[in-house]
Amino acid sequence: MGKLIRKYSVDEFPQLFNVLRGEMSLVGPRPPLPYEYEDYADWCRKRLDGIPGITGLWQVNGKNTVPFEKMVQLDIHYLRNWSLWLDIKIIFRTIPAMLKGGGC
Repeated sequence: MGKLIRKYSVDEFPQLFNVLRGEMSLVGPRPPLPYEYEDYADWCRKRLDGIPGITGLWQVNGKNTVPFEKMVQLDIHYLRNWSLWLDIKIIFRTIPAMLKGGGC
């Protein structure tokens, strides 16, 4: 059961409470774990300039199959090119990614 919950990202739904409290956004860079942040090069820390989100460009472009540097580039691209339209496109791309088991 746990594998199915993780595969289809059902475990991400409680984060909607963080969105409602204003601590997260629906779309934005995923927050790193503290030990990951310590290992970031300076240029990688730019991906943390925005509000963290539940889904983002990285998640809809392959998630775990995307190399770390590409993930950071996608997050920085998102922050530099943010628009409501981009958020809407990412949200609509998230739904099929979740249904395919690619996660969000």
